[in-house]
Amino acid sequence: MNKREFLRTVGGASMGMVFGPELFARYAAMPVAQLAEDEPFWAAVRSKFKLTSDYINLENGFYCFQPEEVLEAFIKNVRAINVEASHYMRTRKDDDKLRVRTKLAALAGCSPDALIITRNTTESLDTVINGFEWKAGDEAVMANQDYGAMIDMFKLQARRHGMVNRFIDIPMNPKTDAEVVQVYANALTPRTRLLMIPHMVNITGHILPVRAICDMAHARGVEVMVDGAHAFAQLDYRIPDLHCDYYGASLHKWLATPLGAGILYVREDRIAKLWPIFGDEGAPLASIGKLNHTGTHPVHTDLTIENSIAFHEMIGIARKEARLRYIQQYWTSRVRNLPKIVMNTPVDPTRSCAIANVGVQGMAPGEFAKVLLDKYKIWTVAIDGAGVHGARITPAVYTSTAELDAFVRALKELAA
Repeated sequence: MNKREFLRTVGGASMGMVFGPELFARYAAMPVAQLAEDEPFWAAVRSKFKLTSDYINLENGFYCFQPEEVLEAFIKNVRAINVEASHYMRTRKDDDKLRVRTKLAALAGCSPDALIITRNTTESLDTVINGFEWKAGDEAVMANQDYGAMIDMFKLQARRHGMVNRFIDIPMNPKTDAEVVQVYANALTPRTRLLMIPHMVNITGHILPVRAICDMAHARGVEVMVDGAHAFAQLDYRIPDLHCDYYGASLHKWLATPLGAGILYVREDRIAKLWPIFGDEGAPLASIGKLNHTGTHPVHTDLTIENSIAFHEMIGIARKEARLRYIQQYWTSRVRNLPKIVMNTPVDPTRSCAIANVGVQGMAPGEFAKVLLDKYKIWTVAIDGAGVHGARITPAVYTSTAELDAFVRALKELAA
């Protein structure tokens, strides 16, 4: 790749400012897989974050804080809007949000007319679940490994409308995509109206064959809603290519925006039939804007999404995904076959990216996570349910291999 192509495709201009001309020339020509292992490059990325020395943070899947330049932009936005107050909200807010939404849509590979900015994945997908006109006996299918907040919303619809929820278990270590697709296919009936699937299982990191599942469901007349909370800005894809009907994601995870930002994608021919949560007679029936009546809200969070996109594109999604896959394999490959170590993430490296889940036989997940923090100063989160018992490990682009070496040493000691 020459420098001009590099500049055009992966934010090379801003990357050149970060790394300087000499390193810029080196990295411009370096294959993605090789760059994933280049610690000086990722140390430069790490330097853009302000990190605590109190612990090693391996729990970025809940919320990955912003790099310093994004944080400063956020603070600047807070101050600017605070000065203008209602004048800004009444004269410029809508145009600014449209600009940000258009950039997000470009990142997602869809039309701005199919995407809105929400607060998080839960709000996005609950908007869809609540927006269906459920009738008694209608069915929805989901997995026990799905996120609890959306399952709760489905249960609320069951109590309210008499619809029925059917649950499956996602195979922990499938040998083929067809195996996963068939598990979902077996649960569909003539009464099934909506299938919810995770793009990436939040507790194990398992990446599902979303397009194959969507095509199977559509062939049976079933719409598909995808929980993309952990896939967006971690994996390289375009939402329309997945063939789903609805897609929700959080931006404060892998895009590292300020807290309180998410997206909802709705295929344009599905918009008209959805009921909004909040009434808005000013929005046309077929406009996705009808699902986005936010009232007076902290718009400075939405504006800073632009800065997070710029930082994300400075690295480049192909580089980012390759690095995240590399650092997950860096530690999992060293412990997966050890006695007493239990891996809850597929063996096949193509079926996961940054996230993995590990446990130690004889230790309850809560105890395991507590020991990691108290004794080894490693911050994780315990997962104990839906057939998964261990700690979820979510490194980020700033995570160093030295930190993962410390984690591997801790695991070996505990397993011994």
